[in-house]
Amino acid sequence: MMKNERPSIFQPERTPLRMTLLILAGSSIMCVASTVDPIRAANRVSGETLFDWKIVSADGKPPATTSGLPVAVSGRFDAGERTDVLVVVGGFGTRQQATSAMLAAIRKVARSARAVGGVEAGTWLLGRAGLLDGRSATTHWEDMEDFAAAFPDADIRPDRYVIDGPVFTTGGASPTFDLMLHLIRMRLGMAVALDVASVFIYDQARAATDAQPLVSLGRLDGYDPRLAQAIRLMEAHVDQPLTVSAIARRTGITARTLEKVFAKAIGETPGAYYLRLRLAAARRLVVDTAVPMADIAARTGFSSGAAFSRAFSHAFGEAPVKLRRG
Repeated sequence: MMKNERPSIFQPERTPLRMTLLILAGSSIMCVASTVDPIRAANRVSGETLFDWKIVSADGKPPATTSGLPVAVSGRFDAGERTDVLVVVGGFGTRQQATSAMLAAIRKVARSARAVGGVEAGTWLLGRAGLLDGRSATTHWEDMEDFAAAFPDADIRPDRYVIDGPVFTTGGASPTFDLMLHLIRMRLGMAVALDVASVFIYDQARAATDAQPLVSLGRLDGYDPRLAQAIRLMEAHVDQPLTVSAIARRTGITARTLEKVFAKAIGETPGAYYLRLRLAAARRLVVDTAVPMADIAARTGFSSGAAFSRAFSHAFGEAPVKLRRG
């Protein structure tokens, strides 16, 4: 836990906020941009350096993002340098970067900083450093179950972003942009926040406490709420799939009408889409985790390991065990 908690950074203040952005290899370039660009734009539209940030990496070398694009850094992460805010941005492989030295450095900064944040998988390092104990937090929805199991002393929520005292966490790129706009709004006022949003033609349509969806519908929500509601029901019942009739009934339409809605918008039946959604969730667990195959089958609604393996092989061309080995 952070000691001697300092005044919140989420309050009116025009004193420059010093920020250290620790970018880890395997991060998403969109998460990096969603962290940096809003505060860069805030400085530009206000005509002042109200956010004074530096970008660092674990070893001082440009970390490669998932797209292969490296991020230019000013140097190595130095826990001895004073900062108001430390933001840890992580992605694929972040769990493996939680070395004892790295965690000790994060804890050291947390003792003097006003706030510490984790973006996407950067939340894992905050948790490993003990900074989430007794606090509410979130992470990317793909990791939510494992994250909650790893940190039982934290209140893990499916929110887009969570602010709990001096610790903030976000679930991904878009929620990070939302969080940074919130920071700008709280420190500099709504006018500056609106100007920043306008720079990126960004419409903030979600609240911090909105649950992270498995399927991001974007503006599809506004075009056909029946489709959106059906997909939300599917993603909420990946482990215990509903029948198409049950989904239609809860959506307030007939199964035949639901089939027409899916055919028009997606080009396939509700059942086929539902199966594809479950298999996509299974594939992420196969590729990105060490969760046993039997548990993956149960989590994604298959009656047996054999049934799961057959469906997976048909969809992806090889058995889940073989894909994991590869």
